[in-house]
Amino acid sequence: MASIFSRIILGEIPCHKISENETCISFLDINPLTKGHTLVVPKLEIDYLFDLDDKLFSDLWLHARLISDALLKATSCKRVGAAVVGFEVPHAHIHLVPMFEMSDINFSNERLMFSFDELSNISNSIRSFLK
Repeated sequence: MASIFSRIILGEIPCHKISENETCISFLDINPLTKGHTLVVPKLEIDYLFDLDDKLFSDLWLHARLISDALLKATSCKRVGAAVVGFEVPHAHIHLVPMFEMSDINFSNERLMFSFDELSNISNSIRSFLK
């Protein structure tokens, strides 16, 4: 069965897309730790990040860097934290979390809730800062 991320990539499930290229896609986490929390996902469904071939691994992290620059500007955060956890969805992905303090990237924190319109506004803001 396809992962939820594969279903998003195929357009079966809507998302608040930030960016997409031939190999990767990024979109807002719908249960974010902070405003702007974004997932960067390879289009190829591979469960474990370190099983990606060298090119895809590099593409994924280069895509993450592009998005992190836009997140810094869109959220005015101090840093963008990157985390690879891998237990939630069996599809490799990077969490990019805008951080104002170190505790913002604690995955045991209560998740935030935003309306569809709020998520749309957040994604539009981030996209406006993409190079």
